[in-house]
Parts: sequence; structure tokens; C-alpha cells
Amino acid sequence: MAENQLKALEQKIDELISLCNDLNRENQGLKAESANWHSERQDLIDKNELARSKVAAMIERLRTME
Repeated sequence: MAENQLKALEQKIDELISLCNDLNRENQGLKAESANWHSERQDLIDKNELARSKVAAMIERLRTME
């Protein structure tokens, strides 16, 4: 009986190790995806600021033309 319990315990430990490995891979993927989203967000913020400054400059030029 002890042999069966030991084998069952080994199997559960192997399953836990496998699950931990799967979760670690998933976690790494999610971290990479999060980094990509943050980078894309920063790019969009930069583009928005550039567009805002260009519009402000155009408005200023139009005001000087009046």
C-alpha cells in the first residue's frame, strides 16, 4: 500500500511541476504582452502630444494672419 501511495504522490508532484511550468510560461507571455501594451500606449500619447502641438501652432499662425 505504501508503494501505491508513493506512486500517487509522485504523480501529483509531477502534475504540480507541470502546472507550475505552464503557469510560468503563461505569466511570461502576459508580462511581454503588458510591456507591448505599455509601449504602444506611450507611442500613442507621444503622437497625440505632437498632433496637439501642431494644431496649436496652426491656430497661432491663423491668429497672426487676422
